[in-house]
Amino acid sequence: MNRKKIYPTWFAAGALLLYSVLFVLPGVIGIGYSFTDWSSYSDQLKFVGLENFKTVFSADGNYLKIMKNTLVFTLGTTVIKNILGLALAVLLTKSIRFLNFHRGVMFMPSVLSTLILGMIFTSILNPSTGLLNTFFKGMGLGVLAKPWLTSPAYAFKSVMAVDIWRGTGYIMTILIAGILSISSDYYEACSIDGASGWQKFRFITLPLLLPTLATTTVLNVIYGLKVFDMIYALTNGGPGKATTEVLYTAVFKKFGTGQYAIGTALSSVMFLFMVFIGFFMIRLMTKDEVQE
Repeated sequence: MNRKKIYPTWFAAGALLLYSVLFVLPGVIGIGYSFTDWSSYSDQLKFVGLENFKTVFSADGNYLKIMKNTLVFTLGTTVIKNILGLALAVLLTKSIRFLNFHRGVMFMPSVLSTLILGMIFTSILNPSTGLLNTFFKGMGLGVLAKPWLTSPAYAFKSVMAVDIWRGTGYIMTILIAGILSISSDYYEACSIDGASGWQKFRFITLPLLLPTLATTTVLNVIYGLKVFDMIYALTNGGPGKATTEVLYTAVFKKFGTGQYAIGTALSSVMFLFMVFIGFFMIRLMTKDEVQE
Protein backbone atom coordinates (compact mmCIF):
# COMPACT_ATOMS: atom_id res chain seq x y z
CA MET A 1 0.00 0.00 0.00
CA ASN A 2 2.81 2.39 0.92
CA ARG A 3 4.73 1.50 -2.22
CA LYS A 4 1.73 2.51 -4.31
CA LYS A 5 1.71 5.92 -2.63
CA ILE A 6 5.47 6.49 -2.96
CA TYR A 7 5.84 5.39 -6.58
CA PRO A 8 4.11 8.41 -8.24
CA THR A 9 6.27 10.78 -6.19
CA TRP A 10 9.53 9.12 -7.26
CA PHE A 11 8.26 8.90 -10.83
CA ALA A 12 7.86 12.69 -11.00
CA ALA A 13 11.07 13.47 -9.10
CA GLY A 14 13.32 13.53 -12.18
CA ALA A 15 11.10 15.91 -14.11
CA LEU A 16 10.64 18.09 -11.03
CA LEU A 17 14.41 18.25 -10.51
CA LEU A 18 15.05 19.26 -14.12
CA TYR A 19 12.31 21.88 -13.97
CA SER A 20 13.71 23.29 -10.73
CA VAL A 21 17.29 23.46 -12.04
CA LEU A 22 16.47 24.85 -15.48
CA PHE A 23 13.53 27.15 -14.67
CA VAL A 24 12.90 27.77 -10.97
CA LEU A 25 16.52 28.31 -9.91
CA PRO A 26 17.38 30.75 -12.77
CA GLY A 27 14.17 32.64 -12.00
CA VAL A 28 15.07 33.01 -8.33
CA ILE A 29 18.62 34.07 -9.21
CA GLY A 30 17.24 36.62 -11.69
CA ILE A 31 14.99 38.13 -9.03
CA GLY A 32 18.04 38.36 -6.76
CA TYR A 33 20.02 40.20 -9.44
CA SER A 34 17.20 42.75 -9.79
CA PHE A 35 18.25 44.12 -6.38
CA THR A 36 21.80 44.82 -7.57
CA ASP A 37 23.54 47.20 -10.01
CA TRP A 38 24.53 44.36 -12.36
CA SER A 39 25.66 45.68 -15.75
CA SER A 40 28.30 45.15 -18.43
CA TYR A 41 29.93 48.47 -17.52
CA SER A 42 31.39 47.33 -14.20
CA ASP A 43 32.96 44.22 -12.71
CA GLN A 44 31.64 45.12 -9.26
CA LEU A 45 28.26 43.91 -8.07
CA LYS A 46 26.57 46.00 -5.39
CA PHE A 47 23.27 45.59 -3.58
CA VAL A 48 21.03 48.59 -4.34
CA GLY A 49 17.77 47.44 -2.77
CA LEU A 50 14.64 48.67 -4.54
CA GLU A 51 16.38 51.28 -6.70
CA ASN A 52 15.81 49.35 -9.94
CA PHE A 53 12.13 48.93 -9.14
CA LYS A 54 11.86 52.64 -8.32
CA THR A 55 13.31 53.33 -11.76
CA VAL A 56 10.84 50.94 -13.38
CA PHE A 57 7.84 52.53 -11.67
CA SER A 58 9.02 56.14 -11.92
CA ALA A 59 7.14 58.58 -14.13
CA ASP A 60 10.37 59.87 -15.67
CA GLY A 61 11.05 56.85 -17.86
CA ASN A 62 8.91 54.99 -20.36
CA TYR A 63 8.50 51.89 -18.21
CA LEU A 64 5.00 52.73 -17.00
CA LYS A 65 3.93 53.24 -20.60
CA ILE A 66 5.56 49.95 -21.53
CA MET A 67 3.64 48.13 -18.79
CA LYS A 68 0.43 49.85 -19.88
CA ASN A 69 1.06 48.76 -23.48
CA THR A 70 1.58 45.18 -22.29
CA LEU A 71 -1.65 45.11 -20.32
CA VAL A 72 -3.67 46.78 -23.11
CA PHE A 73 -2.26 44.35 -25.67
CA THR A 74 -3.03 41.39 -23.40
CA LEU A 75 -6.57 42.49 -22.58
CA GLY A 76 -7.48 43.53 -26.13
CA THR A 77 -6.13 40.45 -27.92
CA THR A 78 -7.48 38.05 -25.30
CA VAL A 79 -11.04 39.37 -25.47
CA ILE A 80 -11.19 39.64 -29.27
CA LYS A 81 -9.52 36.26 -29.90
CA ASN A 82 -11.97 34.55 -27.56
CA ILE A 83 -14.99 36.25 -29.13
CA LEU A 84 -13.93 35.57 -32.73
CA GLY A 85 -12.68 32.08 -31.87
CA LEU A 86 -15.99 31.22 -30.19
CA ALA A 87 -18.01 32.55 -33.13
CA LEU A 88 -15.93 30.55 -35.61
CA ALA A 89 -16.05 27.44 -33.42
CA VAL A 90 -19.85 27.57 -33.25
CA LEU A 91 -20.08 28.14 -37.00
CA LEU A 92 -17.59 25.39 -37.89
CA THR A 93 -19.33 22.73 -35.81
CA LYS A 94 -22.39 22.97 -38.04
CA SER A 95 -23.07 20.76 -41.05
CA ILE A 96 -21.59 22.85 -43.84
CA ARG A 97 -19.77 21.89 -47.04
CA PHE A 98 -15.97 21.57 -46.97
CA LEU A 99 -16.00 21.79 -43.16
CA ASN A 100 -12.47 20.50 -42.63
CA PHE A 101 -11.15 22.77 -45.38
CA HIS A 102 -12.60 25.84 -43.66
CA ARG A 103 -11.18 24.74 -40.32
CA GLY A 104 -7.77 24.22 -41.89
CA VAL A 105 -7.77 27.64 -43.54
CA MET A 106 -8.67 29.37 -40.27
CA PHE A 107 -6.07 27.41 -38.29
CA MET A 108 -3.23 27.83 -40.79
CA PRO A 109 -1.96 31.29 -39.68
CA SER A 110 -1.26 29.99 -36.17
CA VAL A 111 1.30 27.43 -37.41
CA LEU A 112 3.30 29.93 -39.48
CA SER A 113 6.49 31.47 -38.11
CA THR A 114 5.77 34.70 -36.24
CA LEU A 115 8.89 36.41 -37.57
CA ILE A 116 8.01 35.50 -41.16
CA LEU A 117 4.47 36.79 -40.63
CA GLY A 118 5.97 39.98 -39.21
CA MET A 119 8.09 40.45 -42.32
CA ILE A 120 5.10 39.76 -44.61
CA PHE A 121 2.84 42.22 -42.82
CA THR A 122 5.60 44.83 -42.66
CA SER A 123 5.53 44.72 -46.44
CA ILE A 124 1.73 44.61 -46.71
CA LEU A 125 1.27 47.56 -44.32
CA ASN A 126 4.02 49.70 -45.82
CA PRO A 127 2.46 53.19 -46.17
CA SER A 128 3.82 53.91 -49.66
CA THR A 129 4.27 50.55 -51.41
CA GLY A 130 2.23 48.19 -49.23
CA LEU A 131 -0.47 45.99 -50.73
CA LEU A 132 -3.21 47.29 -48.42
CA ASN A 133 -2.78 50.98 -49.21
CA THR A 134 -2.21 50.20 -52.90
CA PHE A 135 -5.53 48.31 -52.92
CA PHE A 136 -7.39 51.19 -51.25
CA LYS A 137 -5.96 53.72 -53.69
CA GLY A 138 -6.70 51.50 -56.68
CA MET A 139 -10.34 51.20 -55.54
CA GLY A 140 -10.66 54.97 -55.18
CA LEU A 141 -10.65 54.70 -51.37
CA GLY A 142 -7.44 56.61 -50.79
CA VAL A 143 -8.96 58.14 -47.65
CA LEU A 144 -8.62 54.71 -46.01
CA ALA A 145 -4.91 54.48 -46.75
CA LYS A 146 -3.03 55.08 -43.49
CA PRO A 147 0.55 54.92 -42.20
CA TRP A 148 -0.28 51.67 -40.40
CA LEU A 149 3.09 50.93 -38.82
CA THR A 150 4.78 54.33 -38.96
CA SER A 151 2.25 56.48 -37.12
CA PRO A 152 1.79 56.39 -33.32
CA ALA A 153 -1.96 56.67 -33.90
CA TYR A 154 -2.18 53.38 -35.85
CA ALA A 155 0.93 51.30 -35.08
CA PHE A 156 -0.23 49.68 -31.84
CA LYS A 157 -3.69 48.88 -33.23
CA SER A 158 -2.12 47.41 -36.37
CA VAL A 159 0.15 45.15 -34.33
CA MET A 160 -2.82 43.95 -32.27
CA ALA A 161 -4.84 43.28 -35.43
CA VAL A 162 -2.07 41.16 -36.96
CA ASP A 163 -1.67 39.17 -33.75
CA ILE A 164 -5.44 38.61 -33.50
CA TRP A 165 -5.52 37.40 -37.11
CA ARG A 166 -2.71 34.97 -36.35
CA GLY A 167 -4.02 33.57 -33.07
CA THR A 168 -7.79 33.33 -33.56
CA GLY A 169 -7.60 30.02 -35.44
CA TYR A 170 -5.70 28.38 -32.59
CA ILE A 171 -8.33 29.46 -30.06
CA MET A 172 -11.06 28.33 -32.46
CA THR A 173 -9.55 24.83 -32.60
CA ILE A 174 -9.54 24.45 -28.81
CA LEU A 175 -13.14 25.68 -28.58
CA ILE A 176 -14.26 23.32 -31.35
CA ALA A 177 -12.89 20.44 -29.30
CA GLY A 178 -14.81 21.75 -26.29
CA ILE A 179 -18.07 22.05 -28.22
CA LEU A 180 -17.75 18.57 -29.73
CA SER A 181 -17.26 17.12 -26.23
CA ILE A 182 -20.73 18.35 -25.16
CA SER A 183 -23.28 15.54 -25.27
CA SER A 184 -25.84 15.83 -28.05
CA ASP A 185 -28.55 14.70 -25.60
CA TYR A 186 -28.75 18.23 -24.20
CA TYR A 187 -29.46 19.71 -27.63
CA GLU A 188 -32.00 17.04 -28.47
CA ALA A 189 -33.87 17.71 -25.23
CA CYS A 190 -33.89 21.44 -25.98
CA SER A 191 -35.15 20.82 -29.50
CA ILE A 192 -38.05 18.79 -28.12
CA ASP A 193 -38.88 21.70 -25.80
CA GLY A 194 -38.82 24.10 -28.76
CA ALA A 195 -35.67 26.03 -27.84
CA SER A 196 -34.18 28.35 -30.45
CA GLY A 197 -30.57 28.27 -31.63
CA TRP A 198 -29.70 31.25 -29.43
CA GLN A 199 -31.28 29.59 -26.39
CA LYS A 200 -29.27 26.42 -27.02
CA PHE A 201 -26.08 28.48 -27.20
CA ARG A 202 -26.89 30.55 -24.12
CA PHE A 203 -28.09 27.81 -21.80
CA ILE A 204 -26.12 24.77 -23.01
CA THR A 205 -23.09 25.59 -25.15
CA LEU A 206 -21.77 28.61 -23.26
CA PRO A 207 -22.13 27.26 -19.69
CA LEU A 208 -20.63 23.87 -20.57
CA LEU A 209 -17.84 25.59 -22.52
CA LEU A 210 -16.71 27.77 -19.59
CA PRO A 211 -13.85 25.43 -18.54
CA THR A 212 -12.50 25.52 -22.11
CA LEU A 213 -12.91 29.30 -22.26
CA ALA A 214 -11.00 29.52 -18.99
CA THR A 215 -8.16 27.58 -20.60
CA THR A 216 -8.06 29.75 -23.73
CA THR A 217 -8.23 32.91 -21.62
CA VAL A 218 -5.28 31.89 -19.46
CA LEU A 219 -3.28 30.84 -22.54
CA ASN A 220 -4.00 34.19 -24.19
CA VAL A 221 -3.12 36.16 -21.06
CA ILE A 222 0.19 34.36 -20.64
CA TYR A 223 0.99 34.83 -24.33
CA GLY A 224 0.05 38.52 -24.23
CA LEU A 225 2.26 39.22 -21.22
CA LYS A 226 5.16 37.38 -22.89
CA VAL A 227 4.68 38.71 -26.43
CA PHE A 228 7.92 39.69 -28.13
CA ASP A 229 8.56 38.35 -31.61
CA MET A 230 5.48 39.76 -33.35
CA ILE A 231 6.02 43.30 -32.05
CA TYR A 232 9.77 43.18 -32.58
CA ALA A 233 9.33 42.00 -36.18
CA LEU A 234 6.66 44.59 -37.04
CA THR A 235 7.80 47.78 -35.30
CA ASN A 236 10.81 47.06 -33.06
CA GLY A 237 8.96 48.98 -30.35
CA GLY A 238 8.44 52.13 -32.42
CA PRO A 239 7.59 54.37 -34.06
CA GLY A 240 8.69 57.11 -31.73
CA LYS A 241 9.35 56.50 -28.06
CA ALA A 242 7.89 53.24 -26.75
CA THR A 243 4.81 53.45 -28.99
CA THR A 244 4.43 49.67 -29.25
CA GLU A 245 7.03 48.68 -26.67
CA VAL A 246 6.06 45.85 -24.32
CA LEU A 247 7.83 44.26 -21.37
CA TYR A 248 9.67 41.58 -23.29
CA THR A 249 10.99 43.94 -25.98
CA ALA A 250 12.14 46.31 -23.21
CA VAL A 251 13.90 43.43 -21.41
CA PHE A 252 15.57 42.41 -24.69
CA LYS A 253 16.81 45.93 -25.32
CA LYS A 254 18.07 46.39 -21.75
CA PHE A 255 20.07 43.19 -21.91
CA GLY A 256 21.29 44.19 -25.37
CA THR A 257 22.70 47.44 -23.99
CA GLY A 258 24.25 45.78 -20.93
CA GLN A 259 21.74 47.13 -18.38
CA TYR A 260 21.19 43.72 -16.84
CA ALA A 261 19.83 44.87 -13.47
CA ILE A 262 17.00 46.89 -15.04
CA GLY A 263 16.30 43.99 -17.40
CA THR A 264 15.98 41.52 -14.54
CA ALA A 265 13.79 43.99 -12.61
CA LEU A 266 11.46 44.24 -15.61
CA SER A 267 11.46 40.43 -15.88
CA SER A 268 10.53 40.17 -12.20
CA VAL A 269 7.66 42.61 -12.67
CA MET A 270 6.45 40.62 -15.67
CA PHE A 271 6.63 37.39 -13.64
CA LEU A 272 4.51 38.92 -10.87
CA PHE A 273 1.99 40.13 -13.46
CA MET A 274 1.73 36.62 -14.90
CA VAL A 275 1.27 34.94 -11.51
CA PHE A 276 -1.23 37.51 -10.22
CA ILE A 277 -3.36 37.80 -13.36
CA GLY A 278 -3.19 34.07 -14.20
CA PHE A 279 -4.26 33.04 -10.68
CA PHE A 280 -7.24 35.37 -10.53
CA MET A 281 -8.30 34.61 -14.10
CA ILE A 282 -8.45 30.90 -13.31
CA ARG A 283 -10.39 31.52 -10.09
CA LEU A 284 -12.80 33.88 -11.84
CA MET A 285 -13.43 31.69 -14.87
CA THR A 286 -13.83 28.38 -13.01
CA LYS A 287 -15.81 29.33 -9.89
CA ASP A 288 -19.17 28.77 -11.64
CA GLU A 289 -18.25 25.76 -13.77
CA VAL A 290 -21.16 23.53 -14.67
CA GLN A 291 -20.77 19.96 -13.50
CA GLU A 292 -22.32 17.25 -15.66
